[in-house]
Amino acid sequence: MHGEHPPKSPRRRRKGTRSQQRGVGHEQLLWESERLRLPGQQEHLEPSGSASDTAESCPKRRAHFLHGPYPATHFGPKACILPNPTSVMHIQDPASQRLTWNKPPVNVLVIRKIRDESLVEPFKELCRFLVEEKQMMVYVERRVADDATLSKDEAFGSIRNQLCTFREGYDDISDCIDLIICLGGDGTLLYASSLFQGSVPPVMAFHLGSLGFLTPFKFESYKTEVAKVFEGNAAITLRSRLKVKVVKDMLQRTGQQPSSRETQQQEHNGLLPHTHTNSEAGKVTLQLQSQIKGGCVCVCVQVLNEVVVDRGPSSYLSNVDLYLDGRLITSVQGDGVIVSTPTGSTAYAAAAGASMIHPNVPAIMVTPICPHSLSFRPIVVPAGVELMITLSPDARNTAWVSFDGRKRQEIQHGDCIKITTSCYPVPSICCHDLVYDWFESLAQCLHWNVRKRQERLADVSDSSDTEN
Repeated sequence: MHGEHPPKSPRRRRKGTRSQQRGVGHEQLLWESERLRLPGQQEHLEPSGSASDTAESCPKRRAHFLHGPYPATHFGPKACILPNPTSVMHIQDPASQRLTWNKPPVNVLVIRKIRDESLVEPFKELCRFLVEEKQMMVYVERRVADDATLSKDEAFGSIRNQLCTFREGYDDISDCIDLIICLGGDGTLLYASSLFQGSVPPVMAFHLGSLGFLTPFKFESYKTEVAKVFEGNAAITLRSRLKVKVVKDMLQRTGQQPSSRETQQQEHNGLLPHTHTNSEAGKVTLQLQSQIKGGCVCVCVQVLNEVVVDRGPSSYLSNVDLYLDGRLITSVQGDGVIVSTPTGSTAYAAAAGASMIHPNVPAIMVTPICPHSLSFRPIVVPAGVELMITLSPDARNTAWVSFDGRKRQEIQHGDCIKITTSCYPVPSICCHDLVYDWFESLAQCLHWNVRKRQERLADVSDSSDTEN
């Protein structure tokens, strides 16, 4: 079991100063759009005296963090929005979403699609370019660095010895990566997102996979493209993520507090995430963090594409209740339900009949899977609301939940899934701009509105409209 192995710090093969190895952190990153604020927008979360007095007379509202346009505060000569000092919204003008650095990036994480031999040569070229020409500290997974093909390549041996390695689930690299470069398909970007459950460094994705909807760059010009990113002033798309919390009621399930042995057994069976605690630092260094409190086990995860709740191996219908901000909206009877981000709207949700939404639109999509109601159509709700999914009291079977196709877990009576918009988006670097890249992906990858065009008529008098 994974829990038997003590966590280790990332193995470093390259020597350097302590400051170079530690990196400069995420404070390197600045968003030019953060400097653009509309009149009346709150600068800080701390309320002023007049605002707090007004807020006391207003009903308390949950704080939201939305990556969307900031609304006007006045409507006409006399109407306005009630002030809420706990709510902050950032304007994200597409033209102003550009990346810059206040210090040069030092640490680069390279994610390579595994079990694909065609990516070995591009991986070696990129690592050699980053280490020798750009003098970067390159981080890779240990299983990638220990690949048999790389080990046999003596010419690459000097570069391989300078790579910093880590193991997923054991080593925490979230505070030392300045830039992420993905080689592969869309799955590599999803995997890179799962490695960072907090702030995510900018992601540059090269199309070397089967689909490539989220990977706009071509590897043929990687030197030029990477150099442009290092120079700064690159267009980015802020891909919102979902903050998902799964609460398992162990007290109702067993009638007693869960013991550590029971929790370890559930981890082994895949019902809970594996946890590895760093004995030196005294903190959990995992993507999924589980806590036992009051007879409940709480699991938190950040999701880029979608959360899928389905019936699992059972032949019965899935029967779950859907709540929005604490109110029961509907019961989902069918094969399941998909809760997705705008980025995930072009994935599983689109296959289930949902509309495709640009990633800059602040929204959450709810799409039923084969519902037993012809009028149950996919809906879009505002980003920032809290969705909760539970098993219906009369459900005949349990349900299963997965996050971006991973970490599949069983949901039983008494458990609940809480979903809202995360305040940690994935800054995806654009090849051209966030509008052109998205429509180019629709046309090239999904063949959106692609058809054989009608030929022009040789003589307009042949038209049936003109014969009369």
